[in-house]
Amino acid sequence: MTDDYLSRIGKLIRDARQHRGWTQSQLAEALGTSQSAVNRIERGNQNISLEMIARIGEALDSEIVSLGYAGPMHLRVVGGRRLSGAIDVKTSKNACVALLCATLLNAGRTTLRRVARIEEVYRILEVLGSIGVRTRWINDGADLEIVPPAELDLEAMDTEAARRTRSVIMFLGPLLHRMDRFRIPYAGGCDLGTRTVQPHMTALRHFGLEVTATDGMYHSHVDRSVAPPAPSC
Repeated sequence: MTDDYLSRIGKLIRDARQHRGWTQSQLAEALGTSQSAVNRIERGNQNISLEMIARIGEALDSEIVSLGYAGPMHLRVVGGRRLSGAIDVKTSKNACVALLCATLLNAGRTTLRRVARIEEVYRILEVLGSIGVRTRWINDGADLEIVPPAELDLEAMDTEAARRTRSVIMFLGPLLHRMDRFRIPYAGGCDLGTRTVQPHMTALRHFGLEVTATDGMYHSHVDRSVAPPAPSC
């Protein structure tokens, strides 16, 4: 790699580390290397392999570089063939948080495998626990078991935990299937500029959800007569 690329990659790594809230020493510990090595990488003074870039990205839960065409990809799927087998996939923070919210759709027990132990996950678990959902780590802490109660107690929701994450907005979809009226706190979380929740509200409106934002809360009402149109063939 040229010095220019090393410098640019180093800056990306530094920005991702700072966004995670880690020090160079914490990143070094996660990688099994020294703080001075991390410092050289971030200053662009250290040759770095693609394998190391991938390890850093995994440790910081951030895609440092992307190989190949970055534009939209369109796939044509031709069916008629039964597939079988299994593949190992890397865990995803964003997918994990969304799945935690989606467990409210299941009246029974849900088990999520290889759950990332990150702050965002713990915040959602605090919110789930406060409304009556039972959660526990199983299989030596690798997996997570979630069991919702017959009736959720939204009035007991830990609003402080809810306001510390933007992911609480993803409770709206599951909750509209369980309640005609409910309210949740404003979505909070990190400040990455203006990120409107309006697209989320617009999508759920097709399922009958109407939301009014007042007094720091999303007040939600579900019109059961509204349903999304059937997809055209």
